[in-house]
Amino acid sequence: MQRKQFLKTLGMTSMLMPLLHACGSDDDVNAATNETGDCALTDSETAGPFPTKSPASLVMTDIRSDRTGVPFTFTITVQNKAEDCAALEGAIVDVWHCDKDGYYSEYGGTQMQQQDFTGVHFLRGRQVTNADGKVGFTSIFPGWYQGRATHIHVHIYNADGDSLLVTQIAFPEGSNSAVSQVNASTANGYTKGMSGYTTNASDNIFADSLDNEIGTITGSVADGFELTHTIVVNA
Repeated sequence: MQRKQFLKTLGMTSMLMPLLHACGSDDDVNAATNETGDCALTDSETAGPFPTKSPASLVMTDIRSDRTGVPFTFTITVQNKAEDCAALEGAIVDVWHCDKDGYYSEYGGTQMQQQDFTGVHFLRGRQVTNADGKVGFTSIFPGWYQGRATHIHVHIYNADGDSLLVTQIAFPEGSNSAVSQVNASTANGYTKGMSGYTTNASDNIFADSLDNEIGTITGSVADGFELTHTIVVNA
C-alpha cells in the first residue's frame, strides 16, 4: 500500500476505533502541563533494543494478544509545544512494552532475550490521536527485567509519518504503589517480586528526566490499573 493511502486509511481507522472511557475526561488533558502553565518538551529517550519492526500493521486498541496479567489500560495525551501545548490531533502514536515476565515480542533467541518471540506481536500497537490529542490502549500491567524500571515505550510521528519524539513512560514507585502490588501478585503470574528491581532513581533512562516522564496510576490488582500521561512534542 502506498504511504499516502496508508495514512488516509490509518486516519479513518482511528476515527472508527473507540477510545477508552478515560479519553473523555477533560481533566486529564491538563494534568501534566497546561494546568500549571508549564509547557516543557517531554524528554527524548532511546527506543531500546526491541523497537516495533512493522508498526504500521499494528493499528489496534487492544494490544494484549495472548498475554495474561493484571488488567491495565493507559491513555496518552499528545500536546504541541509550538501551539502553547494545545492538543495535537492526527499524530501517529506507537507503543510497546514487555509482558509480565519481562519479555518483548518480535525478538528473542539471543543472549539479550533467550526466550524466542520473533514470530509474534504482543503488547505493541498504533493509534492516531483524536481531537483531544488522545489515544487509549488496553493491555496488561508490564513486568520488569534486570537493569530497568517498569516502563512503556512511545514513538510519536506527525500525520505525514515524520518522527516527532521517541520517549518512555515511567511508573510511580513505593511500598503501596501499583508496581509493588502487581509484582506481589503471584496469583496473576507475577513471580519475580521486587527483589533485584531497578528503581526509577537508579534507571539510567529515568534518573535525569523522571519529572516529565512519570505517569499517573489509579486502580487496584482486583479491578485493574489505569495510567494517564501527557507527552509534549514540537510539531
